[in-house]
Amino acid sequence: EPRSPCCCLAWTLVIGTMNSLVFLLNLLLMFVIFTIVLLPTIVVVYFGFQCHSQVLHSSARYCKSILDDNSSSALIILGFVIMSPLLVVAMAIYCSLARRLRLLVCFQPYSLAVYKGGRWCHPGEGALCCARGCNTQLKAWV
Repeated sequence: EPRSPCCCLAWTLVIGTMNSLVFLLNLLLMFVIFTIVLLPTIVVVYFGFQCHSQVLHSSARYCKSILDDNSSSALIILGFVIMSPLLVVAMAIYCSLARRLRLLVCFQPYSLAVYKGGRWCHPGEGALCCARGCNTQLKAWV
């Protein structure tokens, strides 16, 4: 049966807040994974741009003794070349972890706010947000 307008508004805020927190958790997890996996690319491109005379031309000791313009250009190109495979690896790690933790199952539909008697956790979903009654056979992607 439908909820009253005030109750519906309150439940909408609760569900919206919960979905926002799940979204932020997913975003934080993605940021951490991509930062760790792409760290070699970030470092290589940073040193390439820092030591190139046309960009930043740092006066650091390693820029004067080890890296000239040609080697800085090579570092920049190498960094951008290794970025593509590392992006694929980072996305595969994130998807695997999100699937294993069942983070995408934690999003709740707004129909729970409109109608009484809805369940927060459907039997057999088994995510972190619904720890009771875990079903190991559930697949998030077919």
